[in-house]
Amino acid sequence: MKKLLIFGAVLPMVIGMSAVNPVVKTTFTPDPAPYVHNDTVYMFTGHDEDDAQYFKMKDWQLFSTTDMVNWTYRGTPLTTAAFKWAKQGDNAWASQAVERNGKWYWYICAEDTACGLHGIGVAVADRPEGPYSDPLGKPLVPGSWGFIDPTVFIDDDGKAYLFWGNNGLWYAELNPDMISLASEVKPVADLDKPEAFGPLRLKHDWQLGKKVMKTNFEEGPWLDKRNGIYYLSYAAGGVPEHMAYSTSRSIHGPWKYGGRIMNESPGSFTIHGGNIHINGRDFMFYHQGLAPNGSGFRRSAAVEEFEWKGDSIPFIPFTDAGVIRPLKNLDPFSTVEAETMSDSWGVKTDRTAGTSHYLTSIHNGDWTRLKSVDFSNGASRLTAKVLNIKNPGSIEFFIDGVEKPFAVVPVEKNGDISVDVNPEVKGVKDVYILFRGGDSELFDFDSWHLVR
Repeated sequence: MKKLLIFGAVLPMVIGMSAVNPVVKTTFTPDPAPYVHNDTVYMFTGHDEDDAQYFKMKDWQLFSTTDMVNWTYRGTPLTTAAFKWAKQGDNAWASQAVERNGKWYWYICAEDTACGLHGIGVAVADRPEGPYSDPLGKPLVPGSWGFIDPTVFIDDDGKAYLFWGNNGLWYAELNPDMISLASEVKPVADLDKPEAFGPLRLKHDWQLGKKVMKTNFEEGPWLDKRNGIYYLSYAAGGVPEHMAYSTSRSIHGPWKYGGRIMNESPGSFTIHGGNIHINGRDFMFYHQGLAPNGSGFRRSAAVEEFEWKGDSIPFIPFTDAGVIRPLKNLDPFSTVEAETMSDSWGVKTDRTAGTSHYLTSIHNGDWTRLKSVDFSNGASRLTAKVLNIKNPGSIEFFIDGVEKPFAVVPVEKNGDISVDVNPEVKGVKDVYILFRGGDSELFDFDSWHLVR
């Protein structure tokens, strides 16, 4: 009963909170790689294990949003098991995906068992959720020192490029098939010139076994293009990392240092992310370590909105609130997946591939929140779908500023359960979903929707 009492005591305070960063709290989501496809933003991420004390990463995850405030878990479509050349277990490091001609190409880095160093692989699918397969059966770029953190970019002329690197930066052109190289692997020039990538830093060189003056570029490159200018943002400055960027009029350089974008990430000694543009607005993604149980090895994706300053990326401060103004309101009269939320406490998502997912590990006092839910002129009924019932309980739906639920769903069996709704709830509201029950795990929650 402890969590329930705590929730009841702080419900007004919770309802008054507006923070969305980090944007996912059901799982740890390092190295976010956003991609805009039509009206949807897909966020491909890594996955730090809940008990990680070092980089313990076995798979990659996918989330999506159409409003930039509520995120839907789309599954765990890819693991190291998809790559027979990769060491299995805990080395599923940073990645990025892109769509081209109806196919999705997910570029990852994992340890190449042929050499014991990370290499770059690619998996292909017909949809972002997969299923994905390795078309090569070998690394696209064989393992070598510093070959991590791939970023993929398709230029205006249709040519595609892959950049990657840690304490070194390399790139190659991709063939139109997106799974083979059209050029040799080239190092990015002038990496050690301050005018190109910022001030040199004294860093430990693991190959030489001593400290030397090295490039400000650290890892995590991200490519973008705007008004004919290429923008290369990256983790910089050594550990702890901050985010910086350089620009060029050519994909091949020369690059000019643009300055710092973000400070050292809160709660994390690494930072990794990139920017997108959608509906006339711009957003910067990164990871931090401030989620419950978070740390430098248990990192979570966060997002900040920003405005360009001419042709410069401005300095972007970290915020708890994250994205405040949604791109649009959420429609509760269509199916709302239970794994769609802006915030949560206690609950987890399944860890499966495919397109069908749900909330699990639900206990008494756990809750989720959705922002900007449009009730329009009101509803008469609410239907919730539950799965895998372990113990009976209830699902209570609250709106912001009101401590009495507008709908209570008793859960005693699997399937669809419909209840009456307070018809006075109208307009755009934040919705809080509270789970009640005994001291053991309750049930899994699949979806819900309103009926007029």
